[in-house]
Amino acid sequence: MTPPSLGATVDDVGALPKHHAPTQSEKKVILASSLGTIFEWYDFYLYGLLAIIISSQFFSGVNETTGFILALGAFAAGFAVRPFGALVFGRLGDLVGRKYTFLITMGLMGFATFMVGVLPGYATIGVAAPVILVILRMLQGLALGGEYGGAATYVAEHAPDSKRGFFTSFIQTTATLGLFAALLVVLGVRTLVGEDAFKEWGWRIPFLVSVLLLGVSLWIRMQLEESPVFQRMKAEGRQSKAPLTEAFGHWRNLRLVLVALLGAVAGQAVVWYTGQFYALFFLEKMMKVDGATTNTLIAIALLLATPFFIVFGWLSDRVGRKPIILAGCLLAAATYFPLFDALQKAANPALYAAQAAAPVTVAADPATCSTQFDPIGKNRFDGSACDIAKAFLARSGINYRNVAATGSTATVTIGDRTIAVADPAPLSGDARKALVSGFQEEAKAALAAAGYPDKADPSAIQKPTVIAILFILVLYVTMVYGPIAALLVELFPTKIRYTAMSLPYHIGNGWFGGFLPTIAFAIVAASGDITSGLWYPIIVAGLTVVVGLLFLPETFRRNIDQ
Repeated sequence: MTPPSLGATVDDVGALPKHHAPTQSEKKVILASSLGTIFEWYDFYLYGLLAIIISSQFFSGVNETTGFILALGAFAAGFAVRPFGALVFGRLGDLVGRKYTFLITMGLMGFATFMVGVLPGYATIGVAAPVILVILRMLQGLALGGEYGGAATYVAEHAPDSKRGFFTSFIQTTATLGLFAALLVVLGVRTLVGEDAFKEWGWRIPFLVSVLLLGVSLWIRMQLEESPVFQRMKAEGRQSKAPLTEAFGHWRNLRLVLVALLGAVAGQAVVWYTGQFYALFFLEKMMKVDGATTNTLIAIALLLATPFFIVFGWLSDRVGRKPIILAGCLLAAATYFPLFDALQKAANPALYAAQAAAPVTVAADPATCSTQFDPIGKNRFDGSACDIAKAFLARSGINYRNVAATGSTATVTIGDRTIAVADPAPLSGDARKALVSGFQEEAKAALAAAGYPDKADPSAIQKPTVIAILFILVLYVTMVYGPIAALLVELFPTKIRYTAMSLPYHIGNGWFGGFLPTIAFAIVAASGDITSGLWYPIIVAGLTVVVGLLFLPETFRRNIDQ
């Protein structure tokens, strides 16, 4: 039998046995789809990696209120907008086809990214600069919301039945590879032009380079034909005329969407964000490990663990998607506290010892303490004495114990020294700033005297141990993420597959996962325990295990042609 060419027809593919060995054409489908998805993640991550520089270029000239609103818009585009992209492009993918839809999303992402690179700053065009930036960022969020479902569906509908988990696992590696690509380009340009030039104009180069990646990715993907499963459905007249209505307006399908979200994707998302992003935040902000060392340690762990996306995708073709995903969630929920405790000891032994020898206590009226949920990092939390104390300690990565008191003032006890924090309510402007900075300076001096290090000692970091712990955390990511694309594709019928699978994926990863760092920080600030933020991923992952065990069907032997 002659294997189908890159432009295989329905009849060519239909002539192959369902469990045939992968053809050269099908391998090219994996390569083309994965390269395109890597490009989209590269574009998406650039903004995060360069957020501080971009903020200085576009937000520095606006007033505080306008800056807050625009920063919220930029943040929302990165996470909250993704499910809307899933709805828009999912519907288009089920009506028009998989190939052309993810060509559109790729072009949209490439256009938005390139335009960030040429957009004049606030100094040149005033408030129009941050407004346009927010619009471009929203376009990126919409594009990413449509890309993943298209790529996963396209690859799965080309794959032999017995290798669907293996085939789609290559798509699952693309987020990590896109992050690597963005890091390498940013580091390369930074080294080439120097730090001062990079901050002034060199930061634009990684955005401009994306147009070359876009051209290559579009050219490769345009060589592909439409998914044979979609072509067959279209030829037989089985297309949905209203994918959104069928996917979410009929209980039978809506139930599957909810089961997919709560019984698989929500847990996958928090495990993914904990292993790849919160661990980085924890090392740098809580353990005070310098940024370069943190990035290096995370990068090594990612390099070691990334092949396991494919290993667990392959394994899911043999034992099923459900047991691997739920086992990953269960292992994460059961071991996060001991793993992060070990991470503290290995990353900053001096800080760990100081917290045991000179514990910190905050005494304040609980009614004066606010919930420090701040998704865009613009709130200073200086409205009460309690907020001033807790915000400083939480951002400094200091464990503390809460003691209920009365009144509008607060006290912070560090070892045998107590520092009073006055009520800032009567003050404003420079007087309030002086109160906050005065407390912070006094607290820093007391912490230093009690043996709390200002930063982690590089020579004391137990790097092999840290890498081993990070590797375990990322291994959990590969367990839950490797098989998830195949599971989602197999859950839904062909005519609504793109729409139905995209929404739970992007709600899970955009909302449950995307808000993890800020929710975790709010929990830390409220409780005083720097590991207490882990309760959020533990509870969500535990919920997924329960819902998944009770309601999530096993899908790995399903025929997805229907």
